[in-house]
Parts: sequence; C-alpha cells; structure tokens
Amino acid sequence: MRPIRSALLLLATLAASLLPAQAPTEGDAQLRDFRFQSGETLSELRIHYRTYGTPRKDASGVVRNAVLILHGTTGSGAQFMGPAFAGQLFGPGQPLDAATYFIVLPDGIGHGKSSKPSDGLHARFPRYGYLDMVEAQRRLLAEALGVTHLRLVMGTSMGGMHTWLWGQLHPDGMDALMPLASLPTQIAGRNRAWRRTAIDAIRQDPQWLGGDYKTQPGSLRLAAQMLWFMSSNSVLRQAETPTLVQTDAALDAFVARYTKTADANDVLYALEASKDYDPGPGLEKIKAPLLAVNSADDLINPPELGILEREVRRVPKGRAVVLPLSPETRGHGSHTVAALWKDLLVDLLKRSERP
Repeated sequence: MRPIRSALLLLATLAASLLPAQAPTEGDAQLRDFRFQSGETLSELRIHYRTYGTPRKDASGVVRNAVLILHGTTGSGAQFMGPAFAGQLFGPGQPLDAATYFIVLPDGIGHGKSSKPSDGLHARFPRYGYLDMVEAQRRLLAEALGVTHLRLVMGTSMGGMHTWLWGQLHPDGMDALMPLASLPTQIAGRNRAWRRTAIDAIRQDPQWLGGDYKTQPGSLRLAAQMLWFMSSNSVLRQAETPTLVQTDAALDAFVARYTKTADANDVLYALEASKDYDPGPGLEKIKAPLLAVNSADDLINPPELGILEREVRRVPKGRAVVLPLSPETRGHGSHTVAALWKDLLVDLLKRSERP
C-alpha cells in the first residue's frame, strides 16, 4: 500500500499546482418569499455560493458556459475546492478549466453558509426536501447569477440525486448531466436504514429537547459514527486500521473533528430531506446526455442491486459506469476523487457539445 499512497501523494501535489490561479468568488443570494413544498415559507432564504470563472453569453444573451456542481449530505460547496477535485478539474487545460467555464458551487438549503436550522429557528425551521433544494438552486442561478441554461449539471451523493431531479424537472435547461454516487430511485433498503438510525437517535435523545438544546445532544456522536461507517470501503478501512485499537482511535478522531462544527438539528434535517426523493417516474423526461458514475465499493449504492443499470436504460441518452474496486477507490467517497472518473467527464462533454 505504501507505493500506492506515495503515488497518490505525488499526484495530489501536482494537482495542487494546477488549482485555478484565482480564489473563488463568494456571495450570498437572498431568495425572497421562498415557499417550501410543505407550504411553509421564509421571507428570505439565504443561499451561499462560490464561483470560478466568468459567465459568457451567446448572441441571444444566454449564458452557455455555466457548470453547476452540487455537494452531498452535510457537506458544502467548499468540499470541491481541494486538490482531489478542483486540482484535477478546474485548472489550466483541465476538463472544467475555469478560464473556459463559469463554475457554480452552491451550499444547499440547510448546509454550509446557507440558511439552516442552527441559525436560530432550530426545529422551527421549515421542513425542506430535495425538491426545495433544487428550486433554490434554480433561483440562485436565475435571480442572482443571470444563468438560465447550464452547460453541465453534476453532483456527488445527495448532489447526484439532485442532478437526476434537475434533468427531469428542467429537461431543456442543460446540455449534459453527470450524477455521481447516487441511484435514480427512492431512498430505501440499507440506504434508508442508516439514515433512519441516525434520525431516530437524535429525535429520541432526551438531550435533544425538541430541538431547543443549549449544548449538542450526545446522539450527534452516533450520527457521525454512521457517516464514517458508510463513507469508505471495507478493504481501505482494514488496511488503515488493522487492529481494534487503531479502529477505535480512527473512529474517535473522526467523531471528535465532526462534532466540533456539526449541529444535531442541521444533520437531522439534512437526513430527513431525502424523504421526497423519487425520480423514478420521471426518468423518460430527461433529454440531455446523462452519464451516471458509481463505484463497486459503495456501501450506500451497492452495485449488486442492479438498480442503476436497469433504470438508466429509461433515460433516452443515458449511460452508466460502475468503477471497479481498486486501491484508489474510496467507497462512497470515490465521488470526490476526480482522477478516477475525469476521463468519463471529458467524453460526456464531447458528446454533448452544441453544434
């Protein structure tokens, strides 16, 4: 494993040197009178975002180079700024070169620096779902950034699920779609079970106090443990922590880091948001070329289910690739290791070029 890790470190160092020359621009869009699917409203919903590059319009005034990249559950757009992602994709001559594309990295509702329960409303924050998150993304683009058409929509995990929804809710709104580490079906089976375990632990915790706790309830630790458990693969975990003591130490270290900044209500809402995700009935509506990429060692979306291969056939221009287990894959976390799949992205961009 040491030669492989040394090679990965070298690649990461080289990738860092290819990061975009300029830091991203950050901003906040205030979406007024935002109405949620539940019927609840916020007079102002804040959506934080980061952008690389400059929007470029065609002769009719439509931005044609915008790329929307969507993060996973409890993440934020900041997760795409490091060498494993931005260093592989956004630099000079890379697939999403910021000198060519206008890259938009939003923080979803309830995540990052966007409006979320921990801002003050706690459990009185509106119940949001994935449909609300996609609508907020659309309004951010249209109202704050002047973008009504996307060259590419791509996302990881929850963001991958949002990508499937974008394709069917706005079928004429993009040239290409690339969902990563996701399935085009309702959350069920083991995927629902691990979420439900964390949800119930928080809601049934006496320290939760209906969401009005003053200090983080102990159940936040269990939620963090579940995230650690589901995010990698068994081979890597065994190699990194081959003894009981090492495993306990690694798990404790992750939980300690996670609980320093995480909030139980924010995690609870983020996990519950997946309840309205059900793209299956609308897959035939997707018009743009779509390339779905999963990995064989993903515990959340295991390939043996056969769901991805079956359902992608319903997408008129759909294709699916499952990356085999390798020393470089990271289970569910393979979605952010762009070196594993960036050649597939290049192919998708070529296939979806406008005449």
